[in-house]
Amino acid sequence: MRPTLKILLICIACCSAAASAQSPARGDLPAVQSEIRSLLETPGIVIEGEKILAEDIVRETYEENDFRPFWNDTGNIRELILLIDKAPEHGLTPEDYSIEQLRRVLAVRERDPTAMIKAEADIMLTESLLRYAYHRRLGKVTASTLDPNINYKRDAFRNQPFKETLRQLLEAHSLQGYIDLVAPSGPYYKGVESWLQRYRQLAVAGGWPPVAEGPTLRLGDADPRVAQIRARLVVTGELPQGSDTGSTLFDEELKKAVLEFQYLHGLEEDGLVGRGTVAAMNVPVEVRIGQLRVSLERLRWVNQEAAQTLVAVNIASFKAFLFRDGEMAWSTRAMVGKDYRRTPIFRGDMQYIEFNPTWTIPPTILRQDTLPSIKHDPDYLASKNIRVIDSSGKFVDPKTVHWEQYTGGVPYTLRQDPGPENALGIVKFIFPNKHSVFLHDTPHRELFDRPERAFSSGCIRIQNPLELAELLLNDEQYREPALLSIVNSRETRRINLKTPIPVVIVYLTASIDEDGNVLFYKDIYDMDAGVLRALDGPVTIDPPTVASRRVNRP
Repeated sequence: MRPTLKILLICIACCSAAASAQSPARGDLPAVQSEIRSLLETPGIVIEGEKILAEDIVRETYEENDFRPFWNDTGNIRELILLIDKAPEHGLTPEDYSIEQLRRVLAVRERDPTAMIKAEADIMLTESLLRYAYHRRLGKVTASTLDPNINYKRDAFRNQPFKETLRQLLEAHSLQGYIDLVAPSGPYYKGVESWLQRYRQLAVAGGWPPVAEGPTLRLGDADPRVAQIRARLVVTGELPQGSDTGSTLFDEELKKAVLEFQYLHGLEEDGLVGRGTVAAMNVPVEVRIGQLRVSLERLRWVNQEAAQTLVAVNIASFKAFLFRDGEMAWSTRAMVGKDYRRTPIFRGDMQYIEFNPTWTIPPTILRQDTLPSIKHDPDYLASKNIRVIDSSGKFVDPKTVHWEQYTGGVPYTLRQDPGPENALGIVKFIFPNKHSVFLHDTPHRELFDRPERAFSSGCIRIQNPLELAELLLNDEQYREPALLSIVNSRETRRINLKTPIPVVIVYLTASIDEDGNVLFYKDIYDMDAGVLRALDGPVTIDPPTVASRRVNRP
């Protein structure tokens, strides 16, 4: 053989061997396809001790891919593991996504990148990705299983079948990029996410020192407990790093720090360190981490409620907000339901505003509050401008009714006329719902000065209702002077909104303010523990149904 030909053949052989080493072996593909098909056609698939929860979705996704494996690219496996390793940043748990099994798969792949991936490993990777993407978009917990009142929108991404989203994710250039597209990424979510990381760092560093209970401390006091308070506030930043934590004098700098702490924890901002402030200082860092995790989950639940104009009420913070284009445009103090008459967590669409409303007393309030008051004071109804109406719609003189004979309901409608004593105040905002809950004014505005405002029978009282009405109507003819004129007429008037406006009632015991500061609130309805247990509990997959057959492709 001529030397040049021999050299050429050697070069061709070497190039072929190099090409083989760089690409996965193809000869095993039919066998892997067959095994994937066989595994997915067997109900109740379990791989390395993990049940495949989304069998139908996984099976249909592979079926449309002719049962070919998706994970022969080792780089994609690394990217998935990196994503799952960061699950704690979102309050989620890597073990829910078979992280240890995935690391074993990666180790095998890295030892022999040219080998065809095993069928079981490929299915497990797909299932782990599906679980992670599902939890990042919709939350790990299906909210309605914890509280049947919760009816937030829970739509499939682009209103397409979940298998379609999974296929697009598997084929995406970047797993991180696609998940960022389908999952919450707004400023509130990002802010809470950032604070979760910071509080986890505080936990690793040992949290904060306790503050002993004792008499209320105030400006000018000298007490050994003052040094404890200083050490506590340095940890969370109300006092700057490097502050003198040994001083026992309650000075102006410490008072300023205490006021900031009280603001950040929904306490009365009086600058005094009393029992409530000490209790808040002594809440363990692990509890605060739990609040942040729960808030991230609840923000995932409500993520799809975004709209150009949106009214939101946070029960835990006793505040109502108006958002426009994703930015907070207005806020006010609110009162919510007492513990035994809780304001429900749900969403609705505001349709109209009513000025100078009448108030028909609901059966529960009539039975538990109004009827006992009538029996105690015969002039109670007259003093509150409440009329008695019979079943034919005629007014009845309340003094002719023998109220003592009734212990439950009464065969009358009791309706309060408009006016200063009306329980709804001068205006109400109606978003029809089965709970008969709405936003309204109140004649008891002095209660807005209280730090905790769970005073209502379920409805939401707001401090500045005319401001909200003007903002929502957004019409030159309904500026404040015109609205005051309507109120002063004492005549009931209903004004329909041009388009319905979403109202979302949430329950966030950890949030952020407009400056990005973390805010913690008391869990007034004791609802965090149930969400936290579910977050740490078994994984379930309950994909939303598609609203129509139409598929919006990317």
